[in-house]
Amino acid sequence: MPRATSYQLLIEVARPLRLTIGRLGRFDFPAGRYVYTGSAVRGLDARIARHLRREKRLRWHIDYLLHAPGVSVTGVIRSGRAECALNRATPGRIAANGFGASDCRAGCGAHLKSLGV
Repeated sequence: MPRATSYQLLIEVARPLRLTIGRLGRFDFPAGRYVYTGSAVRGLDARIARHLRREKRLRWHIDYLLHAPGVSVTGVIRSGRAECALNRATPGRIAANGFGASDCRAGCGAHLKSLGV
Protein backbone atom coordinates (compact mmCIF):
# COMPACT_ATOMS: atom_id res chain seq x y z
CA MET A 1 0.00 0.00 0.00
CA PRO A 2 1.32 3.49 -0.81
CA ARG A 3 2.43 5.77 2.01
CA ALA A 4 -0.51 7.65 3.53
CA THR A 5 -0.66 11.26 2.35
CA SER A 6 -4.41 11.82 2.60
CA TYR A 7 -6.75 11.61 5.54
CA GLN A 8 -10.38 11.88 6.47
CA LEU A 9 -11.74 13.33 9.67
CA LEU A 10 -15.05 11.86 10.82
CA ILE A 11 -16.90 14.70 12.50
CA GLU A 12 -19.98 14.91 14.70
CA VAL A 13 -21.93 18.18 14.90
CA ALA A 14 -24.11 17.92 18.02
CA ARG A 15 -26.50 20.79 17.23
CA PRO A 16 -27.26 22.98 14.22
CA LEU A 17 -24.66 25.69 13.64
CA ARG A 18 -24.43 28.86 11.58
CA LEU A 19 -20.75 29.69 11.08
CA THR A 20 -18.65 32.12 9.14
CA ILE A 21 -15.88 30.08 7.52
CA GLY A 22 -13.08 32.60 6.97
CA ARG A 23 -13.53 34.48 3.70
CA LEU A 24 -15.57 31.61 2.26
CA GLY A 25 -18.73 32.98 3.88
CA ARG A 26 -21.52 32.02 6.25
CA PHE A 27 -22.99 28.51 6.21
CA ASP A 28 -25.54 26.44 8.09
CA PHE A 29 -24.41 23.05 9.35
CA PRO A 30 -27.30 20.85 10.48
CA ALA A 31 -26.60 18.48 13.37
CA GLY A 32 -25.22 15.19 12.11
CA ARG A 33 -22.15 13.40 10.80
CA TYR A 34 -19.65 14.84 8.35
CA VAL A 35 -16.42 13.75 6.69
CA TYR A 36 -13.59 16.11 5.78
CA THR A 37 -10.91 14.98 3.32
CA GLY A 38 -7.47 16.57 3.37
CA SER A 39 -3.85 15.81 2.60
CA ALA A 40 -0.32 16.51 3.71
CA VAL A 41 2.55 15.28 1.57
CA ARG A 42 4.92 15.84 4.49
CA GLY A 43 3.94 15.85 8.14
CA LEU A 44 0.65 13.95 7.92
CA ASP A 45 0.65 13.06 11.63
CA ALA A 46 1.44 16.67 12.60
CA ARG A 47 -1.40 17.95 10.39
CA ILE A 48 -3.88 15.55 11.95
CA ALA A 49 -2.65 16.41 15.47
CA ARG A 50 -3.15 20.10 14.69
CA HIS A 51 -6.73 19.46 13.60
CA LEU A 52 -7.40 17.62 16.87
CA ARG A 53 -6.11 20.49 19.06
CA ARG A 54 -8.75 22.91 20.35
CA GLU A 55 -6.37 25.85 20.69
CA LYS A 56 -4.91 27.06 17.40
CA ARG A 57 -4.96 29.96 15.01
CA LEU A 58 -7.88 29.54 12.61
CA ARG A 59 -6.15 29.07 9.28
CA TRP A 60 -8.02 26.50 7.17
CA HIS A 61 -11.75 26.14 6.58
CA ILE A 62 -11.84 23.02 8.74
CA ASP A 63 -10.38 24.97 11.69
CA TYR A 64 -13.51 27.15 11.85
CA LEU A 65 -15.82 24.13 12.00
CA LEU A 66 -13.72 22.16 14.50
CA HIS A 67 -13.42 25.21 16.76
CA ALA A 68 -17.22 25.55 17.12
CA PRO A 69 -18.93 24.36 20.31
CA GLY A 70 -20.49 20.92 20.05
CA VAL A 71 -18.25 19.76 17.19
CA SER A 72 -15.96 16.77 17.70
CA VAL A 73 -13.74 14.51 15.66
CA THR A 74 -14.90 10.93 16.20
CA GLY A 75 -12.35 9.20 13.98
CA VAL A 76 -9.43 9.61 11.61
CA ILE A 77 -8.77 7.52 8.49
CA ARG A 78 -5.38 7.65 6.75
CA SER A 79 -5.13 6.76 3.06
CA GLY A 80 -2.60 6.32 0.29
CA ARG A 81 -5.16 7.53 -2.26
CA ALA A 82 -4.92 11.01 -3.71
CA GLU A 83 -7.00 13.57 -1.79
CA CYS A 84 -9.51 14.30 -4.56
CA ALA A 85 -9.91 10.64 -5.55
CA LEU A 86 -10.59 9.77 -1.91
CA ASN A 87 -13.06 12.64 -1.60
CA ARG A 88 -14.93 11.67 -4.79
CA ALA A 89 -15.14 8.04 -3.63
CA THR A 90 -16.74 9.09 -0.35
CA PRO A 91 -20.54 9.08 -0.24
CA GLY A 92 -22.46 12.05 1.10
CA ARG A 93 -23.50 15.45 -0.11
CA ILE A 94 -21.50 18.66 -0.25
CA ALA A 95 -22.04 20.47 3.03
CA ALA A 96 -20.71 23.92 2.05
CA ASN A 97 -19.64 24.87 -1.48
CA GLY A 98 -15.89 25.42 -1.70
CA PHE A 99 -15.18 24.17 1.84
CA GLY A 100 -11.63 22.79 1.98
CA ALA A 101 -11.32 22.95 -1.78
CA SER A 102 -9.60 26.30 -2.41
CA ASP A 103 -6.74 24.59 -4.21
CA CYS A 104 -8.76 21.71 -5.72
CA ARG A 105 -8.26 21.38 -9.47
CA ALA A 106 -10.36 18.21 -9.84
CA GLY A 107 -13.74 19.94 -9.58
CA CYS A 108 -14.75 18.31 -6.27
CA GLY A 109 -16.87 21.29 -5.23
CA ALA A 110 -15.91 20.81 -1.57
CA HIS A 111 -13.92 18.47 0.62
CA LEU A 112 -16.51 18.42 3.41
CA LYS A 113 -19.50 16.12 3.01
CA SER A 114 -22.57 15.62 5.12
CA LEU A 115 -23.31 11.99 5.91
CA GLY A 116 -26.69 12.80 7.46
CA VAL A 117 -27.80 12.27 11.04
